[in-house]
Amino acid sequence: MPSDIIPVFDGHNDALLRLYESGQSNAEQSFLDGTTEGHIDLPRARKGGLAGGLFAIFPPPIAERGPNGKRIRPEDGAFPQLSQADALSSTLAMAAILMRLERAAQGRFAVCRSSGDIRSAMAVGALAAVFHIEGAEAIGPDLDLIDVLYGAGLRSIGPVWSRSNIFGHGVPFRFPSSPDIGDGLTDAGKALVRKCNALKMMVDLSHLNEKGFRDVQAISDAPLVASHSNVHAISEQSRNLTAWQLDAIRETNGLVGLNFAAGFLRPDGQSNADTDLEVMLRHLDALLEALGEDGVAFGSDFDGALMPQAIGDAAGLPNLLNAMEAHGYGRELVEKIAWRNWLGLLERTIG
Repeated sequence: MPSDIIPVFDGHNDALLRLYESGQSNAEQSFLDGTTEGHIDLPRARKGGLAGGLFAIFPPPIAERGPNGKRIRPEDGAFPQLSQADALSSTLAMAAILMRLERAAQGRFAVCRSSGDIRSAMAVGALAAVFHIEGAEAIGPDLDLIDVLYGAGLRSIGPVWSRSNIFGHGVPFRFPSSPDIGDGLTDAGKALVRKCNALKMMVDLSHLNEKGFRDVQAISDAPLVASHSNVHAISEQSRNLTAWQLDAIRETNGLVGLNFAAGFLRPDGQSNADTDLEVMLRHLDALLEALGEDGVAFGSDFDGALMPQAIGDAAGLPNLLNAMEAHGYGRELVEKIAWRNWLGLLERTIG
């Protein structure tokens, strides 16, 4: 990493899903050596100052695909439920990729189980990865798999993706729409939140609907976190956060990671790469006003969404940081948003 680049710790990427779906026998090596695919690999991370982040394991839906290979989104924006067997198979396969990456990297990539591990990895220039699950379909109501995955390094979990499961209801992808869609957490979902609190595992609210959010707010004794969400008042996506949700996060000294996905940034809700960095700054300004300087970070959604072309991929992160400085953010604030706030939040949650 160039010495003059501010490091970035990012709250969400889907690199493991991309490697899993590539079907390559040497997927881990392509990540370490560099590739033209996706948004993140080790060379581009180093070029752009990406020092670490939450590496998501997302059990993909069984869904029809279009001619470009992308999943066709249902007309109502809601994907059908995924069976535990299908979710378990993909979840374990991606966890295996994460572990093989660490072994193959020979010190250049580290699975981190605490904020101290992250700081140690960053100090030696290793890419610091926190094991995260987005959509807990692989986990049964007995929650036994949580203990197994915790032993493997899992430190963060989003109970739902944008579909229903035995724990609760994710918000479908709808625009314009509020997140007030569906019922709250099930009894199993409430037990999952309590289990995570007991283990000091972060609970991620980014795909949870409004009633489920209120349930976590009532149950959890940890800071509320939305790892990759934006401001609903600017872009009326169902996935974005309303004023009361932002207030609830601030009350717990929680955090929101700015999602770089063009469709969640733009006031028109369009997934268009021709999206100016100015709209990202509008969201950052609003998040800072709602949450304060310690509650705002990044949650890029690299490898999981369409990026503004002004950023492109992990190598383009300095373009955003430079725009923040030109917008009037001082160096200290830029560093807080870029990495310090995530490390502080993780220290308060996972230890």
